[in-house]
Amino acid sequence: MRTTKLEQLIDQLENYVECWKQFNRFLNLGREKRCSQEDDTQFLDVKSVLIQQLELILASIEVSSPTRDDVHALVGSAPSLRYLSELSEGALRNLENQWHKIYIAWHAILGQLKVRQRIEEHKSAWAALFG
Repeated sequence: MRTTKLEQLIDQLENYVECWKQFNRFLNLGREKRCSQEDDTQFLDVKSVLIQQLELILASIEVSSPTRDDVHALVGSAPSLRYLSELSEGALRNLENQWHKIYIAWHAILGQLKVRQRIEEHKSAWAALFG
């Protein structure tokens, strides 16, 4: 993978991980049972970005975990903040656990891409020296 494409993919994945953080913030809003219609609209927007960006990422790299089904299952199990506010604490903990597994998996992929980026930069430096 060319260095510029790799840098773009790393940037894209870093932004994607930020959206996962926002998703967790909304889970907590649902738990606290304090959410407005504007919050629910923003939650829907975050979920849309998560699903759309997932497809772009999967088209760029092969990912074994998290799977498309894992992501769709989690996002689909949280249709609205009102729905989340009506869940039991155990159900919310389960969603949070699923979120955490996916979040950690994306960070692992991001780390792997950054390792690949360093290797490519190192190769480029050697090629420049001994070109």
